[in-house]
Amino acid sequence: MIKDLYSKDKTVFSFETFPPKKDDEFPQIYSVIDELADLKPDFISVTFGAGGSNSKKNLEVASYIQKKGIEALAHLTSVGLQKDALDDYCEKLSAENVHNILALRGDRPKAMSDEQYDSRSFHYANEMIEYLKETTSFCFGAACYPEKHFEAPTMHDDLLRMRGKARAGADFFISQLFLDNDKFYYLQEQADLMGIDAPISAGIMPFTSAKQLGTSITLTGTSIPKAFSDVVAKYGDSPEDMKKAGIDYAIRQIQDLLSHHVAGIHLYTMNHPERGKEIFDAVR
Repeated sequence: MIKDLYSKDKTVFSFETFPPKKDDEFPQIYSVIDELADLKPDFISVTFGAGGSNSKKNLEVASYIQKKGIEALAHLTSVGLQKDALDDYCEKLSAENVHNILALRGDRPKAMSDEQYDSRSFHYANEMIEYLKETTSFCFGAACYPEKHFEAPTMHDDLLRMRGKARAGADFFISQLFLDNDKFYYLQEQADLMGIDAPISAGIMPFTSAKQLGTSITLTGTSIPKAFSDVVAKYGDSPEDMKKAGIDYAIRQIQDLLSHHVAGIHLYTMNHPERGKEIFDAVR
């Protein structure tokens, strides 16, 4: 299980992947995983669509990762799952020897009515973790936010949510992406002060285009430090130069994080294994 990897006194390295939305593109994910597996990460995670829209694909990809001899981390969003559907899905994961779940609330699907949303079994990820801790033997990861979740009134409120996940049974955390390492160090310090002792992996995304940056910032609310805004100003109009500069920035981020002995590095690859290879070759 993934929680055991964090007890080996070394940095845990991992990747995130996602099943393509189009069926004709789905087979490509296996070649992505094959290339990532060659880099020998400690685990690979696979995302779960809004309201479980790609749950079958999530299961298939997680199973494939596990069969490659790498720990698979199956994302699981509670917002669209009632208890019976959740129980059924967890049984399917167990049948495929997948033992790790990243428990998330998830965003409300656009097609979900107010009645469906208000009557859902789990309002927050900690409720799902607590329920599954009583009924299964999975290892649980959870999300945390160096700059707070956009719905949280304050950072302190968000840290209370994080502590609630830890108390419910989260074995480790993976952070939202960030571009300023000081934000992550602050999260670590505050989590420690609140008695959260579960290890935290730093979530890093290499931004290789100005468009990608704009989309991600809109979705996550991540701030842009001057050091990176200078990179975009200098290279944003040149796709090749921006790609190289974005990868170089991620490498420098990770090198600094490693010098601070972080528990783990989780790389959001966006299904581009060549970026993972270039970064891993530079930092491992």
